[in-house]
Amino acid sequence: MTQSELHALVKIDQHNIALLFANYLSSQGIRSQIEDAQGAYVVHCEVEQHEQAKAIFEEFIQQPYHPKYQQAAWQHGNVGKVNSSHPSLLQSFRQQFFQHAGIITLAVFISCWLIFLASLAGWAQEIFYSIRFYSQLSLEALSHEPYRLLGPAFFHFSWLHIVFNTMWWWQLGGAIEQKLGKGALINLFLLSAIISNVGQFLVSGENFGGLSGVVYGLVGYVWWFNWLAPEKGLSLSKPIIGFLLFWLLLGFAGILPVNMANTAHLLGLVSGCLLAWFKIKIQA
Repeated sequence: MTQSELHALVKIDQHNIALLFANYLSSQGIRSQIEDAQGAYVVHCEVEQHEQAKAIFEEFIQQPYHPKYQQAAWQHGNVGKVNSSHPSLLQSFRQQFFQHAGIITLAVFISCWLIFLASLAGWAQEIFYSIRFYSQLSLEALSHEPYRLLGPAFFHFSWLHIVFNTMWWWQLGGAIEQKLGKGALINLFLLSAIISNVGQFLVSGENFGGLSGVVYGLVGYVWWFNWLAPEKGLSLSKPIIGFLLFWLLLGFAGILPVNMANTAHLLGLVSGCLLAWFKIKIQA
C-alpha cells in the first residue's frame, strides 16, 4: 500500500491517541497510516473505507481510553512509525496519566504516595498513629478528630499494597471523574472510605490501613453503573470483576499469604453498588 492510495481522515493532536485509533481501525479491518503534520498527527485510510472510519472515529473520540481500544492496541500494535520525531514512551505515559486523572483522582493518588514515601523514610510509626482510626469510636472522638474516619485509607504497608490500590484508584476513579464529575467521585470516596473503615474497626480494631475498601467501592460502583446505565460509558470487563470478586473470597477463606482487610473490601463493594443504584434509580 502506498501513500497515494490513502486519504487523510482526521488530525489528532496527541500521538498516543492517534496510535490507539489507528490500531483500532486495524482491528476493524481498515488499513491506516499515521503522518506527522507539524506537531499534530494525521490518520490516513483507504478512500473507500473513509466513511466507515469516520463513523468509528466519532465513537472513539468520546472515550478513547475505553478498554476495547486498549485491547486493540495490544493485539494490533503494528502501525508504522510517524515520519518524524514523536514523544517518547515516558512522555506518552505521562501525558496519558494526567489526561485520564482529574484533580480529585490526582489529589488522593499523590497523598497516598507522599505518605507512603514518608513512611519509608523513617516516619511510618508517627504517621500511622497520627491518622489511624479511633481507638474508641464516640461522638466526642468524631468531633475532635474527624479526619480519622478517612485517615486509614491513605496509609499503606508495602509496595504491592500501594501499587495495587493506587493503580485501580487512578483507572476507575479517573474514569468516574471524567464521566460523572468531581462531585460523584468525592461522594463515592467519602461513603466507601467511611463505611469500610468503620466496619473494619468493628471487626478487627483500629490497626488497619489502605485504599482497598475505596477501590472495591469503585469496582462496585462502575460494575452496577454499567449494568444499570450502560449508555454512560462506565465499564469494567467481566473477567476483571470476576477476578476481584474471587480475590475477595480468597481473603475471607484465609488462604492468602497476606493479611487482608476483608470486611473493608466487602463493605466498600456493597457501598459502591448501592450508591450507583441510588444515583441511577432514585436521583435520575
